Amino acid sequence: MKLKEVAHIRTGDKGNNCNICVIPYLEEDYDYIRDHLTAEEVKDFFQELCQGTVTRYDVPSIHAFNFVLTEALGGGVTRSLRVDRHGKSLGMALAELDI
Repeated sequence: MKLKEVAHIRTGDKGNNCNICVIPYLEEDYDYIRDHLTAEEVKDFFQELCQGTVTRYDVPSIHAFNFVLTEALGGGVTRSLRVDRHGKSLGMALAELDI
C-alpha cells in the first residue's frame, strides 16, 4: 500500500532543510508505520535529492512522526534551480512510497 493510504502528510521548509510530518489516519496504524517507515527508508527514497541526513522524531503523544531532511532543497527554496522543490512537493512524493 502507499503511505498516503494510511497517513496525512504535512511539510515545511527552512532554508536548505525540509521537515515532513507523517500522521496516521488511524491511531492503530502508528506501530505499523513506526516499524516500516524508518529514517533509512526515507533517506533511500530521497537519495538523489537529500545530500545531508534524515532524522526521524517519534511523537507518540499525537501518533505522528517528523522527518527532518538536511541539505534537501538544492540550496533553499529561493536559491534552488530545481522545479518546485519546496517541502510540500517532497511530502507529496513521500506519500507515494510503498510501505
